[in-house]
Amino acid sequence: MKGRGRKQIKVRKVILFINSKNKNARNLGKEIIRELSDLKIKADVFSSRGESAFSTRTGYDLAITLGGDGTVLSAARTMSPLGVPIFPVNFGTFGFIAGIQPAEWRDVFRRWLGGKASLSRRLMLEINAERGKADKAVILHGCCLNDVVISATGIAKIIKLCVSYSDSGMSGFVKLGHYRSDGLIVSTPTGSTAYSASAGGPIVDPELEALMLNPICPFTLSNRPMVLPAEETLLVEVEEDQRSRVLLTVDGQVTEKLKSGDRIYLKKAPYHCLLIESGRIGFYQSIITKLGWTGGVNRD
Repeated sequence: MKGRGRKQIKVRKVILFINSKNKNARNLGKEIIRELSDLKIKADVFSSRGESAFSTRTGYDLAITLGGDGTVLSAARTMSPLGVPIFPVNFGTFGFIAGIQPAEWRDVFRRWLGGKASLSRRLMLEINAERGKADKAVILHGCCLNDVVISATGIAKIIKLCVSYSDSGMSGFVKLGHYRSDGLIVSTPTGSTAYSASAGGPIVDPELEALMLNPICPFTLSNRPMVLPAEETLLVEVEEDQRSRVLLTVDGQVTEKLKSGDRIYLKKAPYHCLLIESGRIGFYQSIITKLGWTGGVNRD
């Protein structure tokens, strides 16, 4: 969604998510805080060394991330449910999500304040993991921007999962099948360039509304990746008699041990991740250059 035609934006309070392992990110953070102070904008800082824990705080007009895509993922899970847009400055390797280069931050920030910067709306997944049949206990509730992975952690890698998909015209779920594999990836379009791509999944336009269901090294070759509409709910059930321990991983940062009988419900979240200046053009430029698609084959 382009920013043209929007009114000037009033920013009073900002939260900075800084990857403190990166010296350049720390230095730019100090510079940004000084300039925000000159503009009478209050700034708080959350410095991450890889951990994802951050208590939800309200009252922010903007979140600025200084790091790689992982820093954006951490900020997105906290700030997107609050409707706070993210200003992602890239200090990472790939930068599929973080689309603003460090040298550009000032110009992009001014464009944002003037209502002229673009805003990309990214689908997020809402996650509910339940345990028990009679007395259902929620063992994990949250959201993600990239993906949910259900995988094996033991020596015997193959796990057994049953996957169903809700149908708006029916009262229950339609069973897609039983998966015997090293695991299962449920990805958003934004996460299609991450683990899902490594496991042979499709690369999907980041602003589409879809879910990618991708088995990891399936025992049966007919279990292929699927692209599903985002309007319905996906249900993954951990079947009985597992030979390996099963782990649920959210955005590669949040984990929860699963047991036989656990159920994971995945659906489109009622909010989007709002990314400033990280739209389709930057996304396609990233996959073309960083996946090595520019060279081609010399046909002379």
